[in-house]
Amino acid sequence: MLTRDEIFGFPLNEKYKKSVAYFSMEFAIDQSLKLYSGGLGFLAGSHLRSGFELKQNLVGIGMLWTYGYYDQLRDNQAQMKPEFIEKQYSFLVDTGIVFTVPVHDTPVHVKAYLLKPETFGSAPLFLLTTDIDENDNLSRTITHRLYDSNEATRIAQSIILGIGGAMLLDILEITPEVYHMNEGHAIPLNFYLYAKHKSLEEVKKRVVFTTHTPEMAGNESHSYSILKDMSFFYHMQEHEVKYVLGLEGDNFNYTLGALKFARKANGVSKIHGEVANQMWGHNQGICEITSITNAQNKTYWKDDLFEEALLANDDQKLALRKKEMKKALFKVVADQCGKLFDENVLTIVWARRFAGYKRADLVMFNWPRFLTLINNINQPIQIIWAGKPYPEDYSAIGLFNQIINRVKPLANCAVLTGYELGLSALLKKGSDVWLNNPKMYHEASGTSGMAAAMNGSINLSLPDGWVPEFAINNENCFVIQKADDNLSYAEKDQVENNNLLNSIEKIVIPLYYNDQSGWLNIVKSASKQIVPYFDSGRMADEYYEVMYKNY
Repeated sequence: MLTRDEIFGFPLNEKYKKSVAYFSMEFAIDQSLKLYSGGLGFLAGSHLRSGFELKQNLVGIGMLWTYGYYDQLRDNQAQMKPEFIEKQYSFLVDTGIVFTVPVHDTPVHVKAYLLKPETFGSAPLFLLTTDIDENDNLSRTITHRLYDSNEATRIAQSIILGIGGAMLLDILEITPEVYHMNEGHAIPLNFYLYAKHKSLEEVKKRVVFTTHTPEMAGNESHSYSILKDMSFFYHMQEHEVKYVLGLEGDNFNYTLGALKFARKANGVSKIHGEVANQMWGHNQGICEITSITNAQNKTYWKDDLFEEALLANDDQKLALRKKEMKKALFKVVADQCGKLFDENVLTIVWARRFAGYKRADLVMFNWPRFLTLINNINQPIQIIWAGKPYPEDYSAIGLFNQIINRVKPLANCAVLTGYELGLSALLKKGSDVWLNNPKMYHEASGTSGMAAAMNGSINLSLPDGWVPEFAINNENCFVIQKADDNLSYAEKDQVENNNLLNSIEKIVIPLYYNDQSGWLNIVKSASKQIVPYFDSGRMADEYYEVMYKNY
């Protein structure tokens, strides 16, 4: 059995001595450990890194995905194609622990690995896999792919994370005072806790919940019948679940269930906290929903030489280092796309999880005006897109490939594949402007712009997610004026496309080329003002202060 010293390997800070188990379906800890799809994983990774820096009594519970999310490659027409390639991680510690979790009334064997804190500088992370010899082929596939498209497999993944994670903690003789669900995927752990404590109130004492999804369609739900057949409710029957939680209907919604099991929940920005209350507040028996704004770990994301120049207030070194970071990014552009970008040219990057509401192509909506912008040789710009669509989201993949095709003839536009931690860091460091233009109130937080600001990239953003808590227009970022909330989506697209292009043409480009001192002032203001509030050390501390205390 692993001892606490073997798990943590460092002395705990008395301020954070309360024991917390942090359940998440994805963690972005290091480029070499491909256990994530997008922002949820980036957030969880930064949380664990800051947990380590603050020496918190926190362990992560996650899944060891044999094929990761997917590898984003290109076909022979340079179009995006997903490939599923087996991963190997010699740096994970085999705990020797194998146990069984009931899935579809069948015992599935689960093996636990440990990512030790010293490996990548994170709180200890236990990773569960079913891809072991003790299981039949079907059971092995449960932990093959993050967010598998098969409904039964997806449900089984939540069972392994929630129930399997709770069982592992019992085996390790770790009794967390707090079980923290990062999104609703781990909700089966509550049914395990209910079986142990026989009381909803006892479960509530121990569970907190973070919701990240302001779109109703993105909050996972399945029919009670399939969940019962899959052993999702552990030892509870369907009628017991409905009675204990005060639920009705044919489908069980993970988020609503989590809000009924938790003692407290939070959205991930102030706006999102308000949206979450609007979405769920009419339901009886849910917990309080507050907000703790997401953040990113500066230690991980910052460029040391840029930081040195910033602290020295040396504009010349700052500008020089920025050009060096742009050159590093442009090597990837040349390698992937055969296009040579210029470090002296204003470079705009749109890069994030590739979902429809994020509107990757908003800047293109007025195509003739976009071409005029792109073809301006007097004050040129370069634009880069990157992001991973869900591998079965054919609409998003179609849009990704459409952008590839439209910009192929344009020497100053590029679409990059392989958007993971490594490329994300290059893009944040190598961009001058970080573009964020989602449909308003659809972005829960959108933390990528925080790490961009840490590296001298100025946010050009609609005022959604975390941005209103930071933005001072033309002082630390450029705010795109949002459309009237009463307009239709089509009208909003048109208005916000026009406002975006106005911002680029009338504010961003003239400032970059005509007032380098003014530009650097915004760069420096953003880099300095982004911390400490948007560093994940504040966030990790706030979870202890706001969410983990007993009430």
